[in-house]
Amino acid sequence: MPKSSNKFALARQWELLKKLPARGPGLTASKITAWLKDQGYSVTKRTVERDLDTLSASFGIVCNDESMPYGWHWMPGKQCDFTSIELTDAVSLVVAESILSKLLPATMLAALKPKFELARTKLAAMENHRYARWTEKVRYVAATINLIPPKVAGKVLAAVHEALLHDVQLKIRYLSPRSKKSKELTVHPLSLIQRGTTPYLAATAHDYPDVRLYAIHRIQRAEITKLKVVPPKGYTTDQYLAAGAMEFGGGTSIQLKAWVTDELAIYLAETPLSVKQTIQFKKGRHLLTAEVKDSWQLHWWILSQGAGFTVVSPAYLRNGIHTTLRTAAANYT
Repeated sequence: MPKSSNKFALARQWELLKKLPARGPGLTASKITAWLKDQGYSVTKRTVERDLDTLSASFGIVCNDESMPYGWHWMPGKQCDFTSIELTDAVSLVVAESILSKLLPATMLAALKPKFELARTKLAAMENHRYARWTEKVRYVAATINLIPPKVAGKVLAAVHEALLHDVQLKIRYLSPRSKKSKELTVHPLSLIQRGTTPYLAATAHDYPDVRLYAIHRIQRAEITKLKVVPPKGYTTDQYLAAGAMEFGGGTSIQLKAWVTDELAIYLAETPLSVKQTIQFKKGRHLLTAEVKDSWQLHWWILSQGAGFTVVSPAYLRNGIHTTLRTAAANYT
């Protein structure tokens, strides 16, 4: 028998032993066969019956033949602990590993590492199954230009994870983007947020109540303290994000009106700027109206649309975009 067939049979028998209940009346060969087929094993009832007979010689499993239909189960005190995962779970873990490795603390990742390895082994053993091939067919690609992630010090990230995990304050040395000299801060870590390729720590500093963002790659040193974090009243990560914090704005909502091209109108109809958005066709053009957060992210996005997006109101936004575009055009003259 080829090696791949042996590996497949072993994987099947492993799953079978995992499925058997600890006590009677047990599972019939028919039910086990149906379950194995759901897991991706092409197997007959006769093959399952042969597996059960073979395995009963080495493991403490027995057939309950006291009543029909006959069911298989573990003998009292003989059940083994089989560390394994379902095929669908293996696919999910392999797909999620690259994302989880950026967000989970080292202690949690260490606990998950055997699961990740087990998932890859599982997929390797089931390489011809359609589920196992799923990881070859899906990828995440950002809608923005592909930027290289900033370098984050491993010790710093580990300290941030640990502080968030235990709700304790951090002493950090932080270098602001427009400063030539770093400064010492004591911060209250609240949330770890991955924005594109860059991880940010949302925290308050010293005794100030306002929440600020600290790019983790700009933290030069981080030291865990024994002092407990004092979060702002009512703070939650979801509320913080909903207020537009990661768009780098003050959280103020505005009523945006703009003329957009046919192509952009189609795109925004499918992927709206907000839930409160309308697009009307007027005078041969499309008028967009949307309630959005006023932020640096919004300004940047509008500028990225070039001639396809013309702000009508508010006036200060229209004037700001006009000034920026005029300056940009002058750079090319």
